[in-house]
Amino acid sequence: MESFEFRPVLDALESVLRGGGHSVALHEPLFEGNEWDYVRSCLDEGWVSYLGRYVDQFERDLAEFVGAKRVVAVVSGTAALHVCLLLAGVERGDEVIVPALTFVASANAVSYCGAIPNFADSHPETLGLDPHRLREYLERIAQVRGGACYNRETGRRIRAVMPMHTFGHPVDLDPLMELCAEFRVAMVEDAAESLGSFYKGRHTGTYGALAAFSFNGNKIITTGGGGGIATNDEALAERARHLATTARVSTDKGFGFIHDEVGFNYRMPNLNAAVGCAQLERLPDYLKRKRALAARYREAFSGVEGIRFFSEPDFAESNYWLNVLLLDDSVANCRDELIERTNAAGIATRPAWTLMPDLPMYRDCPRMELTVARNLERRLINVPSSVSLGSIHG
Repeated sequence: MESFEFRPVLDALESVLRGGGHSVALHEPLFEGNEWDYVRSCLDEGWVSYLGRYVDQFERDLAEFVGAKRVVAVVSGTAALHVCLLLAGVERGDEVIVPALTFVASANAVSYCGAIPNFADSHPETLGLDPHRLREYLERIAQVRGGACYNRETGRRIRAVMPMHTFGHPVDLDPLMELCAEFRVAMVEDAAESLGSFYKGRHTGTYGALAAFSFNGNKIITTGGGGGIATNDEALAERARHLATTARVSTDKGFGFIHDEVGFNYRMPNLNAAVGCAQLERLPDYLKRKRALAARYREAFSGVEGIRFFSEPDFAESNYWLNVLLLDDSVANCRDELIERTNAAGIATRPAWTLMPDLPMYRDCPRMELTVARNLERRLINVPSSVSLGSIHG
């Protein structure tokens, strides 16, 4: 183990974030556009639930921005993931490949379907699912028969792969799509963190049949709470809307409560969509600010020993939703003390998520060897990334 100097890290953070005298949060929303006006119009007009012009506008504007044919707005990113998996054909007893290094919502959405997560390792250049190591894993444990993929070790069908674009950095999607086609599994993109991120010039969330976005209060834009289901398939979009609206069937009379299956009360309220419309208007500027902040971090930490700023892979343009510092292996045991010191200094930092198979409800789930994910978990620190910080120095 090498000795680690904490002071240069604190000085680098201070140089990026502030001149001193106030605390800096990890990620705060920014409201500087038409949010008040749009919400006020909802209250004046009385349209506050899931019917309203802002819901329709938010869906259209979001679809246009990401380059998808359709978006269905729902109450959370987790709800979006749940519906995406159902529409991808995930059934009780199936397996879904999920990165071990992810937010718990990814695995929980699989569980909501009655399915079982099968945890995959990460790639050090993307922080997300490693398609090459996943290929090696599937070649060892999977068998394609009758047009479906099965896990030879568990006997269960492997129905889908769900890559998550970690902290906004796109997964290497081309080899993953080839893998999914070869092994006859669906790909559902967990794009919760990657609004404004592009893979080889194309927006994330437009590669699989379905994708889920999140607009929680800590995302690059927010609707307070909310999510979106993106797809280029009109039939899937209509089915998503139906399931998310309690599977209620329209009748010729225009009234009555007929539901043709178990659905979900998942539609986004008009109030939340109003905030989202105003936030989307500011998104291009927010992305510029986020990348400017990332550039300042990169410069500030270029000469600090024992730690480095994580930058987007060559094939991607990231939104840098949450900026990442990685400690060298030799000083990784200093992570917790560094987090304690930065928070004590008024600079909010946090570790990576606990790996999913280390959580009690997922300890018995299948998984591949998680060498890289475990290494990243012990070395990774998230640092302040609010949009407003991107304009501190003009």
